[in-house]
Amino acid sequence: MSGHGDERRLAWAYLSTVAQGASRSLSAAVEAEGVLEVAAAIRSGAGLDELSSRYSVRAHLDTAARDLDRLGRAGGRLVTPDDDEWPVWQMLGFGTLDTATDAEGPPLALWVWGSRRIDDLAERAIGIVGTRAASGYGEHVTAEIAGDLAADGWTVVSGAAFGVDAAAHRAALGVGGTTVAILACGVDRAYPAAHATMLRRISESGLVVSEYPPGTTPARYRFLARNRLIAALSAGTVVVEAGWRSGARNTAAWARRLGRPVMAVPGPVTSAASQGCHRMIREGEARLVGAARDVVEECGPLLAGGDDDLDGLFRRDLDGLSGDMALVYEALPASDVCDPAMVAESAGLPIERVRAALPLLELDGLVVVTDGGWRRA
Repeated sequence: MSGHGDERRLAWAYLSTVAQGASRSLSAAVEAEGVLEVAAAIRSGAGLDELSSRYSVRAHLDTAARDLDRLGRAGGRLVTPDDDEWPVWQMLGFGTLDTATDAEGPPLALWVWGSRRIDDLAERAIGIVGTRAASGYGEHVTAEIAGDLAADGWTVVSGAAFGVDAAAHRAALGVGGTTVAILACGVDRAYPAAHATMLRRISESGLVVSEYPPGTTPARYRFLARNRLIAALSAGTVVVEAGWRSGARNTAAWARRLGRPVMAVPGPVTSAASQGCHRMIREGEARLVGAARDVVEECGPLLAGGDDDLDGLFRRDLDGLSGDMALVYEALPASDVCDPAMVAESAGLPIERVRAALPLLELDGLVVVTDGGWRRA
């Protein structure tokens, strides 16, 4: 038992498995009676009559020790309200809801894959969501906004789905930034399966997060529940493309309920993928944004320097590159090393010009040389 920290962590893990999501009544019972006492009552079926009766069908699922062991071996852990890294401020919004069902509360605990502290990553975070069937325009705009935000130190939060979500995560990873993926299943399950590599990369520099214990499979209602966590862990939510009825609009609705800014990117008037965004802008549900600068104006800290400083906030060092140096830099992979011959082939330049450009890029602090070759700094 000591290998799992303490009995309280085992109790939190057990309640997470039994509840399979948020429960305002269960959270209230824990606050009033204590996590150990509530877990023992549900496990035994004695006391807490209403809760014991509601969760009796899953009361026997006491897999807490196994789940903590399995996730720990994979580099994950369970974060609970007992922990210093619990995102207290981000969860306060749930307590301000005028009307809410039992399931519309804060998570009991968060299962995370990755070594970063969740409170640190949530301190300066933006949610970016949109359609799974993203257009080329949508993916381009998503990459521009997410990449610029991540390059400036913002955490990009999304749901790891196809389309806009994946474009946001990949853009953040591509500039060496931080991103958090919120899943509608256990963090040990790659969903969608095609994103297994991306989720692993996210865990290496950011976090993969779920309120569901390991082994939990995706379900439609879990995606809707997942949306509230994307909104809660973000200072604001940006919708890039969304149809009339969209999970992205559900995330935006949660952001509004929690008192967070909602922003939407307009698209072509002929695009069905942007009709939801246009509707939110038209009806005053979202502010129109087109770049990371606009997002920071809505969500970020006040910048004392005025507009000139805000313009400079997203001016990357590489914006001044041109000619061979620009081609060579763009030919280098975002997260791997490359030898000059491979760079020359990718950039379409003679190798001697590549060899001349690489040291100049190194002097500017944009690339570094390692035993295996060259990589972006």
